[in-house]
Amino acid sequence: MLHRDLLVAGRLVKGTGVETVFSPWDGREVGTVAVAGPDEVESALASAAQTAPAWGTAPVRERQALLRRVAQILRDRADEWVQSMVEEIGKPVRAARGEILRASITFDLAADELTRPTGVVIPADFDPRGDGVSIKTGRFPVGVVLCITPYNWPFNLAAHKVAAALAAGNTVVVKSPSLAPFCGQALAHILDEAGCPPGVAQILNCDNTLAERIVRDDRVAVVSFTGSLRVGRHIQATVPHKKVLLELGGDAYVLVGPDADLDDAAARTVASAYGYAGQVCVSTQHVRCHEAVYGQFVEVLTRRTDSVPTGDPALDGTVCGPLVNVTAADRVMEWVEEAESVGARVLAGGHRVGNTVWPALLADVPGSVRLATEEVFGPVATVAPFGTWSEAFAMVNASRFGLQAGVFTRDLHVAEAAFHQLRVGGVVVNDAPSLRFDNMPYGGDHDSGNTREGVRYAMAQLATTRVQLVRSSDLHR
Repeated sequence: MLHRDLLVAGRLVKGTGVETVFSPWDGREVGTVAVAGPDEVESALASAAQTAPAWGTAPVRERQALLRRVAQILRDRADEWVQSMVEEIGKPVRAARGEILRASITFDLAADELTRPTGVVIPADFDPRGDGVSIKTGRFPVGVVLCITPYNWPFNLAAHKVAAALAAGNTVVVKSPSLAPFCGQALAHILDEAGCPPGVAQILNCDNTLAERIVRDDRVAVVSFTGSLRVGRHIQATVPHKKVLLELGGDAYVLVGPDADLDDAAARTVASAYGYAGQVCVSTQHVRCHEAVYGQFVEVLTRRTDSVPTGDPALDGTVCGPLVNVTAADRVMEWVEEAESVGARVLAGGHRVGNTVWPALLADVPGSVRLATEEVFGPVATVAPFGTWSEAFAMVNASRFGLQAGVFTRDLHVAEAAFHQLRVGGVVVNDAPSLRFDNMPYGGDHDSGNTREGVRYAMAQLATTRVQLVRSSDLHR
């Protein structure tokens, strides 16, 4: 059984309470974790604010060395962190291994970025007033960054915020996900083991009332949030005077052209839609296929959906494990049943045992139901035909979300048209929309957010740009 104390200002503390964590797979008790109270929150904020100036001017080599050590600890003890995810959030073991690898890569990428120039020299002599004037820009830390991270990728999505913020010279306070507190505290202990100076990075498991207090605190310069649209908009409204970076949800589309490799498209779509029970912001929710091959494709897609290995997340072959809790499972089933009640057909799956919902594929889904208009965040996909590419692009653009989309085609003109016409943050050609590499800009538009992560791009968002103008004739050494 696990027990995690809080790490605040470089010290292990018991917090003001204890939370018991239960496995979403079989309901057994996983362990207990400390919960922060007002005193721990104040200590964390004070320590982060006090440490920020020193960390912001620390030599690049010190920041880089810390990030490299974190990456190495993640690799060296990967099995420990994988087991934590399997037990705490029901993440299939194969997906958990992939996450730890990616988290280590993300910290290494942040270290790599510190060797690259960030400032630019700007000419001034295009204007007569600019003779003898030199202009340059530089990036500087903002101070204290509050990172609010979700349960579904508790290591790598936290890494995208923490590694980028630390590399940029900021200190961080992290509100760990309430559904994955062990993973959050594990990352705190990894940072401490790597030699992170006290106060530079602190990860708190606390209730939402205290989290909102941190959001409002004047010592916090930037809030970086990944999670639901509802909470993200609430944070934005709470502190309209602050920089609030939002990475929200999506209802990602896959478009399958008449020239696509249908079996490959079906295999990649199924892995995207049902892997980790669809609890991924860019998991495929809507599949649209050209009418010329629609019947053939649906047959392949249905067969593959029916064969997705589902069940115990500790088994190496499992692709679709349980949803994170009974509330999530209830909601997903409710949405499927709502769609069925107004004419949708379940082509595959859709039954439930405990918190596990078997991968469901639905056709003839009316546009008025929640499954058609909201993010399901579960192992459910809809399928329908389209007649022309213009029609297919319009389907994607009609969504309130805009994170990523997948397009299967052999036609370069179609691929380019999708890139220019789809109003999403990323267009993935000949793969599913869940494909992401950790150095690329990642984020969405509309109700999917207002920022781009990916280490280089996150570092730019978590810094302030300053310009210096120098009239050289007036300078003396």
